[in-house]
This record gives sequence, structure tokens and C-alpha cells, in this order.
Amino acid sequence: MEITASMVKELRERSGAGMMECKKALTENAGNIDAAIEWLRKQGLAKADKKASRVAAEGRIVAAADGARAVLVEVNSETDFVAKDDNFGAFAEMVAKVALSSGAANVEALKSQPAPGGGTVEEARQALVAKCGENVQVRRLVAVAGKGHVATYIHGGRIGVLVEFDGGNAEIGRGVAMHVAAMNPAYLSPDHVPAEIVAKEKEIALAQISDKDRQKPADIQEKMISGKLRKVLSEMSLTGQPYALDTNSSVEDALKKAGAKVTAFHRIAVGEGIEKKEEDFAAEVMKQAGLA
Repeated sequence: MEITASMVKELRERSGAGMMECKKALTENAGNIDAAIEWLRKQGLAKADKKASRVAAEGRIVAAADGARAVLVEVNSETDFVAKDDNFGAFAEMVAKVALSSGAANVEALKSQPAPGGGTVEEARQALVAKCGENVQVRRLVAVAGKGHVATYIHGGRIGVLVEFDGGNAEIGRGVAMHVAAMNPAYLSPDHVPAEIVAKEKEIALAQISDKDRQKPADIQEKMISGKLRKVLSEMSLTGQPYALDTNSSVEDALKKAGAKVTAFHRIAVGEGIEKKEEDFAAEVMKQAGLA
């Protein structure tokens, strides 16, 4: 199988490994990127897969909150120009407020809710489409209604976070929400990592043991593997990560100090999971001219 430059680029972005290492990994694994990442990790040449999404859609993430109730809403546009327009921003803010006040459970239910000024949210969307000349979509809604309190954080209109807490205060709530936005943990704690992921990480840790260490007693090898496993599971978990606002302590330490406990968190980014086709305009012109 031909190993293309785009395949090498994607593997580098997801693994953090060097170009030549990525090319070799792809060659060894017949172009399978997931298998190549695992191969790199077993060689000790890469960290955990970043699982980078190809974010191409534009738009905004908007939050609305009231006590223990809060929502995140993603509204998409075709271009960044429209996403920064005041009319688009006002629509997104309105949608978030309606989502919170109505208690809509999903986007479809949200669309039929009454909008301020008359009509429904869907009709307001259609009016905005006619005004800005672009396709506008309300894509996602995350709603929580916890028993404790909820911290919200929006970073640049492109990343939104909700963190549900027991105890603590507004300061630790905002700090942890900012941490989630910056570090994007996959799980709440090491105990929340699925068993199949733990098993795969243990397999990788075992493969990383040197020939010299394999000569050591089995109990010593097991301790080494357990140490590697704990480190990896901590890195992918919120409570185990170094706290972004104080890297001398972990998030768990910061929470204990504030008398707080995170019960759940939610993080969404504009356009994640959407792939926009990348047009090769030079190739398109050549094709239309009959030269390709």
C-alpha cells in the first residue's frame, strides 16, 4: 500500500512521533493508522493517541446557566466570517437561553420551542439563513440539572465546558472548567477508564519493558508494569492530571483542598467530528481543463 504524505501527517499529529518513525510505522502496518499508533507506542516512540478530530466547521459554542441547571449549545455556520457576525452571535445566545428555560432534551425538541419575538427557534434559524446567506445549523445541545452546582466556561467561543460539582466554590469550579477546556481529559478518574482500555494499556506497558528488565523476577516486572499503567491512566483522567492552574498539584489535590468533588464534566468544541472536504483547486482546474 502506498504511504501518502497526508497519512504521515495525520499519524504525526495523533502520535507526536517524528516523520521517519511515522512513515516506518505505517509501512510496518500496511497503512493502518490505528495499528501504526499502537506499534509506535510499543516501541516507546509515542504517547497516548490524541485522537485529534478534523475540525473544519465554523460556528460558536454558547452556555447558559441557572444554579445547578446549565446548557451548552453548538451553532454552526459555513464560514468564520458569519460566526463572528453580531446577528449570528445574538441567535446563538438566544438559542442557549431558550434551551435552558424550556428544558429541551435534544436539538429536535429545541427547534420547536417558542423564540422571543414570535415564531419558533427553527423559524428564527431560517430567517438568519436568509439574512446571512449561509447555512446555519443548531447542531448539539448538552444539558445538565445536577443536585450540586455547575461551573461553565467558554474559551474563545470555540470550546465549551460544563463541570458538575458537589461542594467547593465558584473559584475551583471555574478553575477546573478551564483545565478541562485546556487539557481535554478523556475520563473523570482512572477508575472510570473502561476495562478494555486498561487491558490495552497494560499490553503496551508490557511491550515497552527492555530485554534487561525481562530478566528480573516476575513480581518486579509486575510492579514496573503497574507503575507505567498508573501513569498513563492518570494522564488521560481529569483527577489524575497536573492542575493547569497549579502544576505542582493534581486536579484531585486541588479539589480536596477546596472541599469539592467533580461528579461529571462535558466538553464540546466547534465542529469536532465534522470533516470538511479539502478541495485541491489546482487539481480541479487541471481536471476541468482535461489535463489530469
